[in-house]
Amino acid sequence: MHQLTTIWGENLDPEAVLQEYPRPQMVRDSYYNLNGYWDYAFVMEETVDVRFPEQWDGQILVPFSPESALSGVNRQLQPGELLFYRRTFLHPGKPGERVLLHFGAVDQCCRVYINRKEVACHTGGYLAFYADITKALTEGENELIVRVQDDSDTSYHARGKQKLNAGGMFYTAQSGIWQTVWMECVPKNYVTDLKWRAYFDRKEVEILVATVRDTEAELTGVPGRIAGREDTDEIRFQTNHPIRISLEEMHPWTPETPYLYPMQIRLTGEGERDQVESYFAMRVLTVEKDASGHMRLCLNHTPYFQKGVLDQGYWPDGLYTAPADAALIFDIREMKRMGFNMIRKHAKIEPARWYYHCDRLGMLVWQDMVNGGESYHHWFVTYLATVTSRLGIHVNDFNRVLFARTEARGRKEFLCEMKETVRQLGIFPSVVLWSIFNEGWGQFDACCMEKKLRSMDPTRWIDAASGWFDQGGGDVCSIHNYFFSLKLPAHEERRAVVLSEFGGYSMRLEGHACCKKLYGYRTFTEEEQLRKDYRELEGRIEELKEEGLCASVYTQLSDIEEEVNGIYTYDRKVKKI
Repeated sequence: MHQLTTIWGENLDPEAVLQEYPRPQMVRDSYYNLNGYWDYAFVMEETVDVRFPEQWDGQILVPFSPESALSGVNRQLQPGELLFYRRTFLHPGKPGERVLLHFGAVDQCCRVYINRKEVACHTGGYLAFYADITKALTEGENELIVRVQDDSDTSYHARGKQKLNAGGMFYTAQSGIWQTVWMECVPKNYVTDLKWRAYFDRKEVEILVATVRDTEAELTGVPGRIAGREDTDEIRFQTNHPIRISLEEMHPWTPETPYLYPMQIRLTGEGERDQVESYFAMRVLTVEKDASGHMRLCLNHTPYFQKGVLDQGYWPDGLYTAPADAALIFDIREMKRMGFNMIRKHAKIEPARWYYHCDRLGMLVWQDMVNGGESYHHWFVTYLATVTSRLGIHVNDFNRVLFARTEARGRKEFLCEMKETVRQLGIFPSVVLWSIFNEGWGQFDACCMEKKLRSMDPTRWIDAASGWFDQGGGDVCSIHNYFFSLKLPAHEERRAVVLSEFGGYSMRLEGHACCKKLYGYRTFTEEEQLRKDYRELEGRIEELKEEGLCASVYTQLSDIEEEVNGIYTYDRKVKKI
């Protein structure tokens, strides 16, 4: 595979890697970034006689996975191996403060040690986690070790599009730390989480501030007052209990006018001194019938056609990790400039800053739950599914073998990770739809899972089964069509009809492709013909809008390895369409 680089990777300063504050939805002044060079070592699992390596193989640039070029390692972590990371740091806290150690994401299973004492263990390669490491710290220098195991696609854990034997629409498997590692210092009682919910029709917002223990707090920066109280403009409340705020003026959030309400929260109890900054937005998502009898996806009670693009979040030099915050912004802005108002984040969860940029720049997000399960039967979930879907043949998703979900632990883990995904991403107003399963990959009990998801979050649309193996649930009838003429199914009485994947027009550009072999659904050799046919495809979408189509998702934002059907090349240097 030929190594490609992005302009951000080419200009990367290893002494200042991804220094931006990683949690924009809840900002504190305290921030200690631990990105940079760490020691690393690969060890065969069965040969580990002691808990930690005695020798280290070299240095790795965190937070790039060892499989990526920017890590400086270029080595695949295999099943049966362990990857160890090590670095030292000075105690950042003052007397009486707690020190929290945060990981944006570590793929797949890890244990964290401070001064050789275990302080955390975590499974799930796509979700953030943290640990209170105060008791394990000593004054002066401290040692941090992270132990990683990654079975990739040989286990039931969530893996997205990663595959050890990469090819076609599955890509290089990556592992280990792939998002920012950082610390913060907090008082004994501090804000642990924030939640909000817009009650658009009432011009109210409900806010819940979670703290270690109940205390008094004050909210400032919001033009409003506590609902039902006319005696004061001050917003004072008890933490761990939701409050409703009536807004003086409501500014609806849309991609065209992405208005965000800033807010500051300060603990005011005796001896309390924690303070955080955040934001919220006012918008409501519904499915409503239009004058022609078609069900429409409505943003703020107005039918809103979502012109989307599939984005899988891969980079040639960083794999899962964008080489710079500016690279994330580039992708969003370029798609917005091309007329897209929605991105479907496919089989991956991004760092919080990506969703923050979508919030402030005005880009709707359809978020996939990351797929897992055992090894997929591609004859079933790809080839046969394309035919049965086209012929309208219903296939029940109770068969655990065919859908590669025989492992009860895997099903339980998927449910837990779905709940945590909603908790971590539910604060971002740009996220408007949850997609539970895609094309049958590890699918099980879609209707039951939809009910569970709706109980977790009743405010967003749900795509219960994207592509095929539709079980009749969710808010959308979700179609994938790469091979046939575009048309809509029979009239839907309850759900909106969306084309959640289509297009995939492929063209390999020499010098901007990393593989000789190519994968796609329709291949071109001339840019002019590619653009002409793409415009015709857009014209057909316009026709289908009149027939009831509510959203479309073009595949895809950029080339990825063999799959050269991107609007941009993999290195983001050439726009093909």
